[in-house]
This record gives sequence, C-alpha cells and structure tokens, in this order.
Amino acid sequence: MQIPKPSEADKEHFRSVLPDNPEVIVKPMFGNLGAFVNGNMFAGLFGPAIGVKLSPEDKAELEATERTRPFGPEERPMGDYVGLPEVWNAEGEGDEARARFWVAKAFEYVAQLPPKAAKK
Repeated sequence: MQIPKPSEADKEHFRSVLPDNPEVIVKPMFGNLGAFVNGNMFAGLFGPAIGVKLSPEDKAELEATERTRPFGPEERPMGDYVGLPEVWNAEGEGDEARARFWVAKAFEYVAQLPPKAAKK
C-alpha cells in the first residue's frame, strides 16, 4: 500500500481550514496529519486530500451535492470519512470557505462523541 506524502503547501492548506479552537489538536499520522478533538479524529490529510468525519445526515448531504471521493488508501478507504472535492484544494476564497464549513461541521459532530479513552 502506497501512502502519499503531503507537500508543505498541502499541510498549510489543511491547517488553514481547521477551526480556530484550542480543543483542536493536530498530530502527524503516517507522514500525513490528523486533526483531533477529545482524542477523536475529525479531519485528516492524506497526500493533498482532506477527509472529514460527518454525521450520517451531513455526509449524505455533502455526497449528494458535491464531487466527493473516498478518503484514505484506495484499497482500504476509511469508511466513516468522506474526502472533500479535490478542486477545493485550489486557491480560491469560495472553495476554501466551503472546505472550512465542512471541516467545522466535522469538528462539531466529533466533539459531541464520547472522548477516546487513553491507551494504557
């Protein structure tokens, strides 16, 4: 399984769409990045692709209205996550605002889930 590496610009773009909230923790994951709240990942970076974990209703809405894609390795995408449209990675204020909107929705949803227990 080939894991794509994000460029520094990809990492910067990912950080720029995250909510400005002290509860957001960004950690490296397999050469990529993950954004967590209460120990649960709500957004991730896989190469240049951003994926988010949404409520079932929000996921259905996003998939019905935008050109989303599976998130993660092609042979084993992460089932609970949806990849944001690739065109939103381009530099455009409207697209960045849309990415921020869905990442914020993911944060709100995951922040309501039970905190992940620390491993012993």
